[in-house]
Amino acid sequence: MSARPTEQWGGGDAYERYVGRWSRQVAAEFLRWLDVGPGLAWADVGCGTGALGETILADHAPASIEGVDAAEGFVARARERLTDPRVRIAQGDARRLPWEPRAFDVTVSGLVLNFVGEHEAMVREMARVTKPGGRVALYVWDYAGEMQMTRCFWEAAIAVSPQDAKLTQAERFPICRPEPLRALFEGVGLRAVDTRAIDIPTVFRDFDDYWSPFLGRQGSAPTYLASVDDGVRERIRATLEARLAPRGGPIRLIARAWAVRGDAAP
Repeated sequence: MSARPTEQWGGGDAYERYVGRWSRQVAAEFLRWLDVGPGLAWADVGCGTGALGETILADHAPASIEGVDAAEGFVARARERLTDPRVRIAQGDARRLPWEPRAFDVTVSGLVLNFVGEHEAMVREMARVTKPGGRVALYVWDYAGEMQMTRCFWEAAIAVSPQDAKLTQAERFPICRPEPLRALFEGVGLRAVDTRAIDIPTVFRDFDDYWSPFLGRQGSAPTYLASVDDGVRERIRATLEARLAPRGGPIRLIARAWAVRGDAAP
């Protein structure tokens, strides 16, 4: 394997099994850190299957939530999950948001930035649609560090196929660190920029619970796995099982996300 495989996104059920179940835990801690009150207008950029919007509804009593995502399958799943009349979900581009300037009190995004080719364009759009003094914030997985679920996968994949090292998410997504995130937010004019790590436990009941979501073709690692031949796939599986569950039983890992927040200029 020498060329980057084309990633697949949009399958709501497969995404939920892969990382959706963990992103909800990150979302709750992320929203507590934002420290904003009830009764606000929220924008959710790259809303996915609705994990972040669902948590906003549960914990922050919003006046409204407008969500947008490029993937038709994710939009359909989010609409199924978020039936509250305060929520509206649309298909659209994070780099060209379909909203008027200064429309929202809070504009957020979860686990999306690294998959949008133009990082600055996306964050500029988030700032554009936020009211003066309103909050702009997002979070991404720490692929190079303590997002252990995917880091362990890529370490095993490289052990089997060293020539594919540049396809790893740590290599591809250098934006997913606190320093470049801070620089990105400050570069588009956001004020009082801050970052933090959010760590959550990811406990898999056994190796199959860990491995089977990688077969769902949703996301970077599963797409890569689908692109290799059966022999390579089996060697990756065997390498991971020997490292993570040599005696069976639960697998206990950590998932870290990096979060960044800033305030729109007055």
